[in-house]
Amino acid sequence: MSVERFLVEPGPLRSLYGRVPELIGVRIRSVNLNGRGPAVTLRVDLPSFPARAPQEWTDAGLDTVQCQLRFTAVEGISLSDWSPPAFGSIEALPWRTERHIRVTAGGEGLSLAFTCSDSVRVAHVSAFRITENGSDDGAHLFMSRLDARRHSSLPCTEDRTFYER
Repeated sequence: MSVERFLVEPGPLRSLYGRVPELIGVRIRSVNLNGRGPAVTLRVDLPSFPARAPQEWTDAGLDTVQCQLRFTAVEGISLSDWSPPAFGSIEALPWRTERHIRVTAGGEGLSLAFTCSDSVRVAHVSAFRITENGSDDGAHLFMSRLDARRHSSLPCTEDRTFYER
């Protein structure tokens, strides 16, 4: 089942795609485990570039959209494979108790599962031009005005305001 049903604010993705894209065939770039919360944040490249991309993105020759998916009140984490770059799917199903879901992310290079709150947040939506080797370390144009003012590329992983909030 799609994560879309559980997104708190799907607006940024819907404005780009008209709907939230299925999380099938995504590149999962990072898994951030945060004990405060506890939370899991996945940084993913979406499977296609939107037809409704902002003109600035099209003019810059960007071809990939990336975002973070933040899951809170996480329990029972199982991470049995992490060999980046990981390609696969992210799915969410209602879980045993009300307002909880079971999330699985798996495919080539990743096997991750956990339960969490059914309130999933999308953050830091950006576009970039993927390099020949699949890297995302070049310039990024962010949808959020705040992100756009603060960042012209991905911050280093120690930037807690970017990766943990």
